[in-house]
Amino acid sequence: MTIKKIAIASLITTGLLSISPVSAQSGGLFQVPEKGKSYNSLAAAVKAIGGGTGTIIIAEGRYADCAVQTAGNVTYRAAVPGRVIFDNAVCERKATLVLRGRSASVDGIIFQNIAVPDANGAGIRLEKGNLNVTRSVFRNSEQGILTANDGNGAITINQSTFSGLGRCDRGLSCAHSIYVGVYGSLKVTNTRFEKGNGGHYVKSRSARVDISNNAFDDVRGKTTNYMIDLPAGSVGKIDRNVFVQGKDKENYSAFIAIAAEGKVNSSNGLAVTNNDARIAPGIQRNSVFLANWSRDTIALQSNRLGAQLKRYEER
Repeated sequence: MTIKKIAIASLITTGLLSISPVSAQSGGLFQVPEKGKSYNSLAAAVKAIGGGTGTIIIAEGRYADCAVQTAGNVTYRAAVPGRVIFDNAVCERKATLVLRGRSASVDGIIFQNIAVPDANGAGIRLEKGNLNVTRSVFRNSEQGILTANDGNGAITINQSTFSGLGRCDRGLSCAHSIYVGVYGSLKVTNTRFEKGNGGHYVKSRSARVDISNNAFDDVRGKTTNYMIDLPAGSVGKIDRNVFVQGKDKENYSAFIAIAAEGKVNSSNGLAVTNNDARIAPGIQRNSVFLANWSRDTIALQSNRLGAQLKRYEER
């Protein structure tokens, strides 16, 4: 079966992968409308907003800039979605954007080729505050988005693509396409995950999740693990996603795992509904759609599963 395309995310993927990015022009590439000024570096624009609220409109081009946001509410927006690329840009040996202000929004930006000494290089390292990501691409890096802990924080990701991410090598802890720590909530919608290089596609310790209308295409994945891992348990919903498991797996035992590292959050009532899941054609193996270590009651219904998938297993 050909995996269902998520319309907008697929358009983003197709368009962006064919881009030959222009080089950034000199001078005033980072515009802050609230200040009526433009800045020559991303860090200078972030500093100008400081503890306030502002938008940084980024001219199309390829950049080596990175920034650390320590306060305020900052929106990072591509002037032309899909034409702003941060390539191997790293601050604090962590990520292109290191965020610990009140909130941040990221719109229309590509993050790629990010690697750091501890093998956790990410497009975004979220250490505190809320995060909203739309129409963005994270590719060919160690991680896409990695967070610390903020029990009051909320993360939303929409219409984005995560491709060629993750790793489990060098004797280090695995990296993942998305790895969310102890956050209040995570919402991922209309987003595509593909070509993982290890680890999980979505790993989240948040107390509540909404993972809906996404495509998880593992056909070209390499040594990958679960599609969705909620290692501490979670409530909320996993709804209307499409999952295809590929051949090259480090662990093919389950598609979705609940509380595999210990029950911290309740998973009672977690709704796993209306999903389509199967193993790619030509692969002879069996797997489990949902593996549950929590023993909480999961609302598991109306899912369309391939013949090689067991619906549910308690572990």
